[in-house]
Amino acid sequence: MTKVLSGVWPLLLGILLIMLGNGMHFTLIGLRGDIEGFSAASLAIVTSGYFVGFLSGARLTPLMIKRVGHVRVFAALGSFMSAGLITFPLLTDPWVWTLLRVLIGFCMSGIYVTAESWLNYSATNNTRGKVLSAYMIAQTLGIIGAQGLLTLGDAGTSALFIVASILVSVSFAPILLSVTPAPVVEMARPMRLRELLATSPLGTVGIFLLGSIYATQAGMGAVFGTQAGLSTTQIALFIAMLFTGALIFQYPIGWLSDRMDRRKLIFLIAALGASSCILGWFSAGDTRLLMLSACLAGGMTTPLYALFLAYTNDTLTPDEMPAASGGLVFTFGLGAILGPLITGWAMQSFGAFAFWPTLGATFIAIALFALYRMTQRASVPLADTESYLSVIPTTSPVAVEAAGTWAVEHAEAERDETTPRSDEASRHESGS
Repeated sequence: MTKVLSGVWPLLLGILLIMLGNGMHFTLIGLRGDIEGFSAASLAIVTSGYFVGFLSGARLTPLMIKRVGHVRVFAALGSFMSAGLITFPLLTDPWVWTLLRVLIGFCMSGIYVTAESWLNYSATNNTRGKVLSAYMIAQTLGIIGAQGLLTLGDAGTSALFIVASILVSVSFAPILLSVTPAPVVEMARPMRLRELLATSPLGTVGIFLLGSIYATQAGMGAVFGTQAGLSTTQIALFIAMLFTGALIFQYPIGWLSDRMDRRKLIFLIAALGASSCILGWFSAGDTRLLMLSACLAGGMTTPLYALFLAYTNDTLTPDEMPAASGGLVFTFGLGAILGPLITGWAMQSFGAFAFWPTLGATFIAIALFALYRMTQRASVPLADTESYLSVIPTTSPVAVEAAGTWAVEHAEAERDETTPRSDEASRHESGS
């Protein structure tokens, strides 16, 4: 593993620093918005703006790279993002913040596309799986670490926004000083929604609903914390627990994914996610129960994203996977735009703890739809399934396509290893 990381550590370090800055800003929006007197509905619109920009960036960045190259695009997006972070405390208006969030979402999406294309170019078929796993861990650790930094300052001043901007600015140094030119990003045109639905109804509907869940957790978690009366330290811990759960449960769920019917596993994970929301709903006044519910809710969300991608790929040919990956990322983004708006309205109407029933209802919808799909189509034999994709919701179509390629190659390699043994066993039995 050390040898694998030796060639990509500057990229991973840069991504870690970017996620420290971006993770700080996500929580700061909720903290500073409460200080400024913004309503839950207003902050929901601000949150959704990020994902509007994110979708736009995923579509436009490849065109920008073709025109001026990776380095210029990467540097320009980093500059705009750093400037946007500093502007938040200067112009405290919900509509200005929404525009700034669109800008930052666009920049982050473009940064992901650029960095992931470099990362994919640096990896080989043998190392791609490990590199993608390290990339996922670096992103998640960055978000978790960002919450610790929030406890060192006051959200009512500009200091924390400046720190986030500095982290983003510094993050580009190890990347730009070490990378070599990468090939032009070539991403397949996303598969149309109608085709996705026909190919994998559960994968398409599930990932749309999951987009709503993820954006609500990441974007409205701090808003919930402020309105529920939590301290800054408790809010930071709450957000950190959402992503700590993702680290804890990613591997065991991935292990189960390659050993059982994925639709049953989707149902079980969604049911556990709904149960965690019930715990959160009844946790008023019990901080330990609240943190446990956050860990479980976040721990079910991120692995479920990778599980939906793997399940959808089981029904596709390798040639269809790139287009389907782009379509699924786009579908996830649509759900991410809608989710905070619904949750913000619910919290505005029924109070802070409406955060949990809204999340729980979406988890239940996923579970019920998974049960329904089990009655409509036979399961794919385990021998024909692709390997679990170790990706998280913040990645761009570049990483999703790379993970899909790795999953196919890994699954084929495993089948090649087991087939000779089976043939040898059959010959031995016939000889006996």
